Amino acid sequence: MYRNVARIFFVLLIAGGLAACRTAPVYNVENALFSKEAPSVQTAGDMIKAAGASLGWQMADDGPGHIVGRLPIRTHLAVIDITFDTTRYSIMYKDSNNLKYDGSQIHSNYNGWIQNLQNAITARSSVY
Repeated sequence: MYRNVARIFFVLLIAGGLAACRTAPVYNVENALFSKEAPSVQTAGDMIKAAGASLGWQMADDGPGHIVGRLPIRTHLAVIDITFDTTRYSIMYKDSNNLKYDGSQIHSNYNGWIQNLQNAITARSSVY
């Protein structure tokens, strides 16, 4: 009897651990530098939108130095705020659907999408 209870507990412990691995702290990018300074805020915004569009992000201007990005994937949605000037940018979590966001943790795929966007922005900013 004790062995069966111990086995069930062990299986539940492993299953819980695997489920927890699918979430991670939200990854935000704060004041990252472009590879090269942009000639204007408009140019920086165009470059960010092009980098995002290349990865499937829907980018929309929301005022000078501010873009809202949306990434719909199947039943999931990630929404981010991107603020920027000619030398630096930030990518901050804004909203999501079906990504297990609980106020500080989110599905780990979200963090990969943000890191990919950050890498694409850095790469594009090197070729102004």
